[in-house]
Amino acid sequence: MNMINSTNPVASKPAVNRLSLIQQYGMFFILILVAAIFTMLTPNFLTPSNLINILRQVSVIGIVAAGQTLVIITSGIDLSVGSIVGLSGAVSAGVTLATGNAFLGIAAGLLTGMVFGVANGLLISRLKLTPFIVTLASMTMLSGFTLIYTGGNPILVTNPVYKFIGQGYVGPIPFPVVVLLLVYAILYFILKRTVHGQYIYAIGGNEKASLLAGVRVNLHKTIVYGTSGLLAGLASVILTARLSSATPVAGTGYELDAIAAVILGGTSLFGGKGSVVGTLIGVLLLGILTSGMNLINVSPFYQNVAKGLIVLLAVIIDRMINKEKQ
Repeated sequence: MNMINSTNPVASKPAVNRLSLIQQYGMFFILILVAAIFTMLTPNFLTPSNLINILRQVSVIGIVAAGQTLVIITSGIDLSVGSIVGLSGAVSAGVTLATGNAFLGIAAGLLTGMVFGVANGLLISRLKLTPFIVTLASMTMLSGFTLIYTGGNPILVTNPVYKFIGQGYVGPIPFPVVVLLLVYAILYFILKRTVHGQYIYAIGGNEKASLLAGVRVNLHKTIVYGTSGLLAGLASVILTARLSSATPVAGTGYELDAIAAVILGGTSLFGGKGSVVGTLIGVLLLGILTSGMNLINVSPFYQNVAKGLIVLLAVIIDRMINKEKQ
């Protein structure tokens, strides 16, 4: 009787493989399917101007999601990226306004993001605090800093060099899209071709084993959170340049959209598995859903329901895969 009821590892392996294939390639086919559906529903969807607009719209959240991918692969989470976007954008706009130098303003925004990202990493890696608690506290604190710095008022940006970052074009391609693709290309190379990238996966797969193998876990985790903060700072500069101002509420909710894109892209919440290519697909899927539903006049309330259901499906698949493996 025990032999009949026992789990057969050979029989369960195909199930795991099927679920893994669904997780790895499913969202790509869903992306194509959703795009095809909206193309049939509205003739304005598959136009060059709308496609370029989608890419421009997702560029900011896409850059934030790229950094979040690294964090989640290490089995962590960064809830502070939205607040980092808000504060970094305010500091960047403030420095640009005060000095008249766009490059100093850009550098200030990037540095602000990186500093707070590194601070999160140090608290998590050195003090062994839970990433959720640390970044939740940072999210609240940085939102307060932004309100203090701005006084609750937007900071206008008129510098043409600065505004080019969010509004300029390289040929027919918006400059933010160029930055987005460059960021993903660099992170793809880091994850696939560098020792640091290998260690990121190793730490997420088994942090204790990585430590015993001689990996400097604290250092690499700090770098990962620093990178997440730096990319949030970069996203803030693009957002500020695009809007020609930095508002105190900029970046609100970005952490949730970034996490949703990462999960849709197949990165496991349990760590050790994921890719920036998958995250880019997740970002595009969210962008296509938003654009398509806007074109067919779907209420924003229903849009949130649809996005939530898709994210929930991705989490369920991830959970099923890990349960089967265990």
